[in-house]
Amino acid sequence: MTKTMQAARYSAYGGPEVIVFDKVPIPQPASGEVLVRVHAAPVTAGDARVRSAIVPRGMGILLRIAIGWRRPRMAPGLTFSGEVVALGEGVTSLAIGQRVFGMKGFKGGAHAEYLTMDAAGMILPLPDNLNHDQGAAFFFGGLTAAEFLIDKAQLKAGERVLIAGATGAVGSAAVQIAAHLGAHVTATASAQNLDMARKLGASAALDYRAGPVQGPFDVIVDVMGSYLWAEAKPLLSPQGRLCLITADLASTIKAALWPHRGGRRVLGTIIIESRAKMQALIDLHLAGAYTPVVGEVLPFAHLARAHAIADSFHKVGNLVVMMGENGDV
Repeated sequence: MTKTMQAARYSAYGGPEVIVFDKVPIPQPASGEVLVRVHAAPVTAGDARVRSAIVPRGMGILLRIAIGWRRPRMAPGLTFSGEVVALGEGVTSLAIGQRVFGMKGFKGGAHAEYLTMDAAGMILPLPDNLNHDQGAAFFFGGLTAAEFLIDKAQLKAGERVLIAGATGAVGSAAVQIAAHLGAHVTATASAQNLDMARKLGASAALDYRAGPVQGPFDVIVDVMGSYLWAEAKPLLSPQGRLCLITADLASTIKAALWPHRGGRRVLGTIIIESRAKMQALIDLHLAGAYTPVVGEVLPFAHLARAHAIADSFHKVGNLVVMMGENGDV
């Protein structure tokens, strides 16, 4: 094994051009940790927002307080798929050569050729029926969709659900999970992606530019920030639930302080990730409820280009970069 690796970092807030590559020492696993050679990692809407500081209204100052005022202190890359190549002292739960996937969490660092993880933390064996592209794409959209539909909205069989923005990372996961739960799914997306929404399980798929949809819906999953309370209320059933995947600061605060509104509920965006939730999503996958949609796959050297695509917020499925032979910088 070589002693150095390529790792991405943000030099400032800004466009994709602020992403730079450094040649740095490969980290060594401490006691209880594993060293992972990264095969693939996604570039998500979250990555684009961290880099650009372009976030829903009111969230910008909170972002800078959390991760840095002049530039992001966190490293690029939130989730990964790869292979264990070294074990720290005391690790018995994972083995060298084992395929794994996981989440780096708030500190980031998945956009690198190697990374270390706590073996008891947010890293799990990659199921045999998933490749590394799919493993990289697995958690970002899937965890959000499952949290809102299952834990927060408690979606039931036979209910009507609208998924606005149905073919990105979160939306494509939400369509699959809602359909698996037995809901009647109406999906909105770009005209060229409607067939994909139907294949994922939508009973009806509508061009989001074609005009307002017809309710009522028991659950609205607003991926793109299109349905604030005023727009959603006329479309909700008397016990309807509005899931705010993307919302500005005011709407987020109101959802926390005033979730119950005349029998209806507004469900906010605070999600706490955990190993247990990761395993529950894997169980959903093994039950046939969810497989991540992988869209464009680019080499690691084209990470800035991947960010430019993510900036559009119109990517199909999950955007993935590949390390190794096909992704050298």
